[in-house]
Amino acid sequence: MIESLLSPVQRSLREEVRAFVKEEVPRKLILDMDAGKVSYPRSFVEAAARRHLLGLRFPQEVGGRGLGWSEEIVALEEVGVLGMALGCLYSLPSIVGEALHVFGTAEQKQRWLHPVLQGKLMVAEALTEPRGGSDFFGTTTQAVRVGDEFILQGQKRFIVGAEGADFFLVYARTQDSAKPHEAISLLVVERGPGVVVEHVYGLMGTRGGGTGRVYFRDARVPRINLIGKENGAAEIFYQMMVPERMTSAAGALGLARAALEIAARYSDRRKAFGQKIRLFEGVSFKVAESLTQLDAAGSLVRSTAQAIDAGEDPARARRLVSESKKFATETAWNVVNNAMQILGGIGYTSVYPIERLLRDARLGLIWTGTSEIMDLVIQHEYYKELGATPPSRDVEADAPESDIEEEKVYQ
Repeated sequence: MIESLLSPVQRSLREEVRAFVKEEVPRKLILDMDAGKVSYPRSFVEAAARRHLLGLRFPQEVGGRGLGWSEEIVALEEVGVLGMALGCLYSLPSIVGEALHVFGTAEQKQRWLHPVLQGKLMVAEALTEPRGGSDFFGTTTQAVRVGDEFILQGQKRFIVGAEGADFFLVYARTQDSAKPHEAISLLVVERGPGVVVEHVYGLMGTRGGGTGRVYFRDARVPRINLIGKENGAAEIFYQMMVPERMTSAAGALGLARAALEIAARYSDRRKAFGQKIRLFEGVSFKVAESLTQLDAAGSLVRSTAQAIDAGEDPARARRLVSESKKFATETAWNVVNNAMQILGGIGYTSVYPIERLLRDARLGLIWTGTSEIMDLVIQHEYYKELGATPPSRDVEADAPESDIEEEKVYQ
């Protein structure tokens, strides 16, 4: 963080979250989660709620603080130093809360969003399916309306928080004859008959967050649990890109910062050939490269947060959040790899947490949209913007022979 750019509110919030991370998250919890001894740390979410740190962006009447993205990313970065699993569980109230806050009714907000921010209900977003991850609109989970209920059939996988969730946000097909973008609805599905978590995945990293496969077998969902319009979940999905990708981006900054600090401190203590290894360019240049990339990623994430708070055009916001997610997660991967290279062999052991952070960081390039999907969104929105906006200057004409039209062949 660039200190001079932080507001007093942001500085105060940062210190609050740092105190929470230091005082409420025991070393044993992190070790037990990574060792598979903890499948869902409900107490962690409850502790964050007690300190009024969940859903900072939401209004005070539903349990938030009425802050903006510019503040929330400050908190997300500080939680990110704990690793991906805890960072994601901390983010879920913000992600799920977005749908409830923007598209839910007043009754739905009081029934679900308020208790989520109080730490009384745990949540998960059920989006990915076995047949496809990036192909969201190809979902095969179906919800058939019968009277005042939907009968839900299908399954979702790779659902972070599935093991401990009290309810799920579930995207399901509710119209067979319509186009994919006009055939999906979003439902709040509470844990109960017909809703079963049958498998919790063994993961390379990001362990202990209860990532599981959820089956819906004739689950009966009241129609009043419909979020937004029936068959209108495409609008919600596009809105959800913002919290899904901003939380991933900001959390990755914290993870990368932690790895860089460990490596830099190590390089200032470790000696080889009679001097500190930070004096070797092969080491110090990796620190410089990592720091530059991290500052650049942080600047992009912060400017994106400010743009969203200022009411940026939704299409441009989608591009910016996709750029932020891609750049921050790829930067985290590069920074953690550089950190391991600086530590050498000891970095590959469990003596230092670099190996855990490396395993965690790899997921950042996959979840909430792969880097390749981010590229698709970025270029798509840019081309739309390019076609709709005339250039500030016709630079194409600033060539000596620009007027020779017969040389400009496009077909």
